[in-house]
Amino acid sequence: MVKPKRPLFLGLIVLVLLLGLALWWLLRPSPDQPIVLHGNIDIRQVSLAFKVNERIAGMRVEEGDRVTRGQVLATLDTRTLKLRLAKAEAQVGVQDEVLRRLEAGNRPQEIAQTDANMRAAQADARMAHQTLERLRSISRDTGGRAVSREDLDQALAAATAADAKVDSLRKAHELSVAGPRKEDVDEARAQREAALAEAAVARQELADAELKAPIDAVVRSRLLEPGDMASPQRPVYALAVLHPKWVRAYVSEANLSRIKPGQAARVTTDSAPDRPIAGRIGYIASVSEFTPKNVETEDLRTSLVYEVRVNVDDPEDRLRLGMPATVRLPGTVAAKP
Repeated sequence: MVKPKRPLFLGLIVLVLLLGLALWWLLRPSPDQPIVLHGNIDIRQVSLAFKVNERIAGMRVEEGDRVTRGQVLATLDTRTLKLRLAKAEAQVGVQDEVLRRLEAGNRPQEIAQTDANMRAAQADARMAHQTLERLRSISRDTGGRAVSREDLDQALAAATAADAKVDSLRKAHELSVAGPRKEDVDEARAQREAALAEAAVARQELADAELKAPIDAVVRSRLLEPGDMASPQRPVYALAVLHPKWVRAYVSEANLSRIKPGQAARVTTDSAPDRPIAGRIGYIASVSEFTPKNVETEDLRTSLVYEVRVNVDDPEDRLRLGMPATVRLPGTVAAKP
């Protein structure tokens, strides 16, 4: 068997390299060639749930309905919530009266009553001391024969008790004149503030019985029905936000230097290829990733790409979540540093 000559073999290798270089030169991205990206429409979504646990009374919108900010979408049964609010407001009234009574202090009649009780006790104490002195005098004059020791002890005990009663009623009169302590007033004021907070919570729960749209949107899903038990963990509606909308696409590393944030773009869909929508690049990922399987590009699926978000203005609401879209960027040359 005859082996090929070495010069012929080297010539074939050089020829293959030249053909590969020529092919690369022909297929390389041109700075003036428009960039075409393929992606899908993406929008923000909101899941709405009631803040309180109660049974749903009514659902007011259906899938596909447009809703505006502040529009009531669903309501709860409010009977229990109204009773809870009435109880809280009644407790506020009780604490108001307690605080008002403490701040006003004792009435003049109450002060006069404590003064009268004190003066009556003083009179009783004088009478008890006079009785004690009289018995002592008789005991001294008779050498202890006319008055027993037991009678003297009882008179002494009665006088001591009368003095103690006078002291007790005097202090009660002083407290009546001074009025309630500052600490008691502060405690009553704090209890009133707590009652007001409870009433505010009950009032807010009653207001939260209406589920309102937080933003202009379209109802995407109706997840519960009247009679279902609502809770913060169970969404009632899923809303698709009308603005903003963007195309999530991926650009190859070869074209990465040709795009920049704010760059103008045209977005088209298969349903309306002759009606492009204006857009601008709003975000370019700083980290590369492998091309997702659901993205169609002309490069190999295993090549590294960068995520790009192209913001679009869709006043006619033509774009839907997940809709395939094509992004065309005019040919540009990367700016030199």
